[in-house]
Amino acid sequence: MKTQKPATPSEKTEADPLFLPDFCAIRVVFVVVIVAELAAFVLALAPLNLPLTERLSNLGTISFFVQWCTLAASALLCLLRPWLRGHSATLISLFSFSIILGVITLVSEGAWYLFHQPFFGNDDNWHAHFLLRNLIIGFIITGPLLRYFYIQHQWRLKVRTESQARLQALQSRIRPHFLFNSMNTIASLTRSHPGKAEMATENLADLFRASLLDSKKYQTLEEELELCRRYLEIEALRLGERLKINWQVDKLPQQALIPPLLLQPLLENAIYHGIEPLTEGGIIEISGQINGRQLHISIENPVPSQSMSARKQGNRIALDNIRERLHTLYGARADLETELHEQRYCTRLFFPYIKNQDEHPHH
Repeated sequence: MKTQKPATPSEKTEADPLFLPDFCAIRVVFVVVIVAELAAFVLALAPLNLPLTERLSNLGTISFFVQWCTLAASALLCLLRPWLRGHSATLISLFSFSIILGVITLVSEGAWYLFHQPFFGNDDNWHAHFLLRNLIIGFIITGPLLRYFYIQHQWRLKVRTESQARLQALQSRIRPHFLFNSMNTIASLTRSHPGKAEMATENLADLFRASLLDSKKYQTLEEELELCRRYLEIEALRLGERLKINWQVDKLPQQALIPPLLLQPLLENAIYHGIEPLTEGGIIEISGQINGRQLHISIENPVPSQSMSARKQGNRIALDNIRERLHTLYGARADLETELHEQRYCTRLFFPYIKNQDEHPHH
């Protein structure tokens, strides 16, 4: 019986109905405190039957009360987050409502008995009025806030799903192109060098077994470089001494995660647009380094003085595809640049250094 592959952290996040922000995170707590203080300002300035100076003097007491309610509710939602994760959005909403209104009730009762008629209440019914008013205010604020969290969560899921679908579509364009070029190489060797053609076929099978093992969003740089080396071995059978490779990638972290089939299409372009049209061939230089939290990789190859227009068009399509993949995954923190100088064509990539799939390269 085939065992089901456990869900990855990213897959769990996509299917996770927990739309609440992580109240354990310092950034979220800071935002909550700021929003609570703004609400305290509104509550303090709202009454029109009091002088402005008196309303401002009440601000300290109201801020103290509101911050106690906010921080206590946030702490409980933080502690209960693992339990909430396994339930539906409706149950999470009802439970969050109960937690927040329960905290408001407890803090209101504590404020009443500790401060005795807070906010200058002197009516016999002020206790019930004070509690009811706080609960109504809490209900009015909590309802739209939870709805906002839910809509924002759904929007993020939609953007992530569309981004992944777009990325898979871009990658699916590259794989057939890689296959056809490799098959053409093998076909050219079949009659003249059947032994080399057989070896190239085995290398191609190994390549596709590695690249099509699953639809991974990332793979290690080591895996990508190994795929590139195998591809270059296939091309070396066809081009012979015309193809020379200079590897300068020792400074790159081999376990860094990068999009699959990121470098191989660039090497394919370097051969097709540079080495192949030149009778004498040339050297492809592959270099890279890490600069802070970014990886910089460049591929440089010679080019003939005049290239066929069809080849230029194909080169532009491939480069645009890879550039779009980088922007889809990393946003403005990644790009692909090209430069032509003295019959040498250089393609430069830079993108964030990611160690595990849980990291968010957009941030």
